[in-house]
Order: sequence, then structure tokens, then C-alpha cells
Amino acid sequence: MSIAPLAAVPSAHRPAAVFRGRIGRDARSGHYAVPHRYRLHLSTACPDGLRLAVGHSLLGLDGDCPVTLLPAVPDCPGGGHAALRPLYEASAHHYTGPALAPVLSDDWSGRIVSTHAPEILRDLDLLRHDGDARLYPSGLRSVIEAVERMCAQGIGEAAQRAGRAGAGADERAAALDALLDTLGRLERRLSGEEYLADDRLTAADIELWVSLVQLDTVHRCHLDAAAVHRIAGHRALWSYAGRLAAHPAFGRHLDLDGIARRHHGRCQGLEAAGAAVQILDWAVHAERATDVFRR
Repeated sequence: MSIAPLAAVPSAHRPAAVFRGRIGRDARSGHYAVPHRYRLHLSTACPDGLRLAVGHSLLGLDGDCPVTLLPAVPDCPGGGHAALRPLYEASAHHYTGPALAPVLSDDWSGRIVSTHAPEILRDLDLLRHDGDARLYPSGLRSVIEAVERMCAQGIGEAAQRAGRAGAGADERAAALDALLDTLGRLERRLSGEEYLADDRLTAADIELWVSLVQLDTVHRCHLDAAAVHRIAGHRALWSYAGRLAAHPAFGRHLDLDGIARRHHGRCQGLEAAGAAVQILDWAVHAERATDVFRR
């Protein structure tokens, strides 16, 4: 797959991680890959939490790495969660910052391994020993990382700039052009392929799918109706999004009400006409995914 990478810059939506431990491949790493040792703490209303929940399901880690679900709307100042406070205080002496999610914790020590979502997803890959389901297959990491940068900058950050309150018309138009250019490149790729890389589900598909969920459930609320119609015109892209939403590992984790409540609790922008132009009926696809999962 040929995707021209964008320059890597820190996401404006992701605060700096307080803990960045890694799961290694052997006992000398301190945190090594072993079943039943680690636990995820996340909210699926949060984009990072949704990415991790989908990856966790695709890897089939329900029995090896339990998940503790957190409320959609953080219940502490600074976006923190009261349920995570004991873990943070056990992991950092006199910790006074917010207890942010997501968290990968070590049940053996009762401390935090990492709060850096991209690295957590990569490390969850190490908990699978059979090699049948890999989110980062050998030879595809550069492609996946290029898609991650495209989604962060060309979709998430561009959409936010395009709908930013107080921004000038020229600034919003340039941001919308950048967003549409990114969507167009992905549209061309998906017009002839089921998935983004090597005809298999990878972390690239998780990243793009969560970005499209955010684009339709959050960012479009601050765009005008004409812009949303242009975004919706990428038929292959939204067909792909709907197809994945009907997959049990994806759609059953969609908390549409939670996403809306989290957005309204954090957003300081003005609602625009695009809020009335839904691109995809996520609830229908999510219901199908849940039905398949229950069978």
C-alpha cells in the first residue's frame, strides 16, 4: 500500500502520558508478556479507549487481560477518574495530577505500566503467542504508522480546525480541504480493497474506523451542512466504516450515548448545521454487531 506519510506531531487531543512502561518479551524486561497479569482500564466513549477495546477484542484477550470499564464522562477535575486514583497514587509518590484513562496496570504489583495508548495497543500484540491475530504484522508497521499519522492530522486535527469557533473563513476552508484530501486518498485505496493493508484487519483499520466514528459523531457537529455532504460523498470509505461497525469486535463497543455526553461535557465550540446531517446510522450497525456477538 502506498501512503505518503505526514510529518509526525503530537496530537492536540492526547495529553502527555505520565507512565510509559512497556511489555517486553522476556522476564528481564520487568513487565514481560504473560497471560492474566495485566488489566486495561478504559472508557469506550474516549477515542483511545475505543481503539484499545477494539484491538483487545480482535486479539481475543478477554481471558488473558481483563478490562475494567470506566464511566463515559470523567468524574474528577481535569478529566480524571476516581476509580483510577489508587493506581496513580500507588505508582507515583505524592501524585497530584488527574487520574486519566486509559491505563494498563499490572495486577501483580498493583501499579500502572502505561498510560500511553498507542504503545499499549502495540504491547497487547505481545500477549498473543500463536501469531494468528496480529494488529502489527511483520512488514506492515510503516504502513500502519503512516495511516495513524494521516488519521491524527488529516482527519482528527483537520476536522477540528475546520469547525473551530472563531477561526477565519480562509483557515476553516484550508482545513476542510486538507480533510477532504485525506478522505479522498483513503477512498481511492478502499474502492478496490476490503481493508487498508495486506487484505487483513490490522491496527490501521482500527485507527481509521475510530477516526471516522469521531468525524461523524463529534466533528461534524461543528461543520456546516455543505461540508458534511462533501465528507459523506466518499461512499467506499463510509461503506467500509459501516461494514466494520457490524463486526462484533468493533460495533459492540460503540457507546453512542456516552460519546455524545463526553463531547457535550468537554466541547466549548458552537453547534453548526452539520449536526443535523448524520452520515452513517451507527446504531443500526452496532446492534447487528451485538447480535452476532451474542449468538
